[in-house]
Amino acid sequence: MAPPELVIFDCDGVLVDTESIANRRLSEILAEHDLALSMEECRQRFMGRSMASIPALVMAEDGIDLGTDFAERWYRELPGMFANGVEAIPFVREVILLLQMIDTPYCVASSAKVEKMHITLGSSGLLPLLGDVLFSASMVEKGKPAPDLFLHAARTMNHTPERCTVIEDSVAGAIAGRAAGMRVLGYAADPLTDAQGLAEAGAQVFDDMRALPALLGLL
Repeated sequence: MAPPELVIFDCDGVLVDTESIANRRLSEILAEHDLALSMEECRQRFMGRSMASIPALVMAEDGIDLGTDFAERWYRELPGMFANGVEAIPFVREVILLLQMIDTPYCVASSAKVEKMHITLGSSGLLPLLGDVLFSASMVEKGKPAPDLFLHAARTMNHTPERCTVIEDSVAGAIAGRAAGMRVLGYAADPLTDAQGLAEAGAQVFDDMRALPALLGLL
C-alpha cells in the first residue's frame, strides 16, 4: 500500500490522554442534571462528538435540557480540568517527528475547539509540533460522524481524500473518515476504546503507536 500524502490525527485519545479526565467530569455535570451516566458510559455514548452536539443528543435520547450554554460552561472549566497536566499518548511524539523527518504532511482534525487543543497539546508538550495545523469541528457545518471536518482538513492542506489516512480512536471518527473516502487506522490501546466498533466502522485496528509507521507504509 502506498504511503499517504497526508496523515490526519484525531486529538483526544490519539495524541493526548484526556478521555478519562474529561468523561469523569462530564459524568458529574450530567448527574447535576439528573442524568446518571458513569464515566465509562459517557465515553461510550459521546466519544468523538463535539461538546456543542451533546445537548441535542441528550434532549433527543433522554428528554433532558442541558441548557443552551452547556458547551460554553464546559470550555470555561477546561483549564482547571487539565491543571495537573496531560500525558501524550506513548510513542506518538516519535511518529510525528518521523513524519517531519521524511516530509510527510500531517495535521489534527478534532471535535474539540482549537482553544481546547491548545490547552491539552500545550500541557503534553506536543503543541510546538502541531500548533499550525489544527482543524476543529467548529470550522464546519457538521462534526463527526459527518465527513465534513476531514474533507475540510484535506482541502485546506491541498490533498485529495483518497490519499489521506486518518488516525482515530472513536467510532464516530472512524465513520467520518470512511465517509470522507479516507483510509482509517483505529487506535485502541485504551481498554475502554470500542475496538470492535472501530473495526465495524471500517478502521484497521492497532494498539501501539510504534506500529503506526509500518501501517502507514513508511517503513
